[in-house]
Amino acid sequence: MKHIKMFRQKMKNAKMILVLIFCFTGGVSVGQTGPKSLRLFIIGNSFSQNASAYLPNFVKEKGVELTVGRAELGGHSLAQHWEYAEAAEANPEDPKGKPYKGKSLRMLLSAGTWDVVTIQQASYLSADLESYSPYAKKLYDYIKKIQPNAEVIIHQTWAYRSDALKFGRIAPNQLAKDQHEMWEKSRSAYHAIAKQLNVKIIPVGDAFNEVATDKVFGFKKDPGFDYTNPAFPNLPNQANSLNMGYYWKDNKIVFDPNHANEAGRYLGSLIWFAVLFKKSPMQLEYAPGNVPAEFAAYLRTVAEKTIKNINTNK
Repeated sequence: MKHIKMFRQKMKNAKMILVLIFCFTGGVSVGQTGPKSLRLFIIGNSFSQNASAYLPNFVKEKGVELTVGRAELGGHSLAQHWEYAEAAEANPEDPKGKPYKGKSLRMLLSAGTWDVVTIQQASYLSADLESYSPYAKKLYDYIKKIQPNAEVIIHQTWAYRSDALKFGRIAPNQLAKDQHEMWEKSRSAYHAIAKQLNVKIIPVGDAFNEVATDKVFGFKKDPGFDYTNPAFPNLPNQANSLNMGYYWKDNKIVFDPNHANEAGRYLGSLIWFAVLFKKSPMQLEYAPGNVPAEFAAYLRTVAEKTIKNINTNK
């Protein structure tokens, strides 16, 4: 009961803040002037798949058109995507250069005209600035050579859940000590590369961190669950988690503190849609059926706040 009261008060405060934003700024920065149609090409991995999962639902709701092309391979880094492109340029017939269902990155990028092309680092390497160079710049130049009029945008991935057994790399042979350090270092790295390339960021990682650090909605590990000897089909309380966490598969318990669950995918997609179509996340009504309505409403306020802060506190 106390949790519900705190939520309702928080939502009331959030609405008041948004009203003030509209009063003093004449509306949110992501207004009604976004494109009616967009051709989007994504270079990434499962994290980009997670974060763009609900774009089709938002597009349908708002009556805009979206065409999506993908060069996504599980766990892949900027370096790996560049190595494939380089191999294909050296020898177009080299199978190594065609890992995308038998096609090369050049072949996919050359399929029509793309308005926006996104890139991202593999989550494990995202907090290690050295891992981005020189691959982010090489990919950027490669994209612009093939699609000179396309806008390149960087997708900022998120830190692993607070109860992860290990976190991403912040330097060679050094891992982040916790969720906060992974987010902090990865944010710094993404912004450094965005500044170097003079491109925008899709700040999904910031939105995840906003939820993770919220006193009411931040995920907290269940202290009463027996993690050593779990009994099927019992699971720990994972309320407000944005990550997959614990689940049962083939009578075995699986732990994935990295990938986004439905709530995380929803939050990520809110951010992507707002950046790409310049529309307020608060305008969107669709929410996945398995994300509680009140939590979904809170996530929309987080997305709105994150978009508002995109050009501040860099």
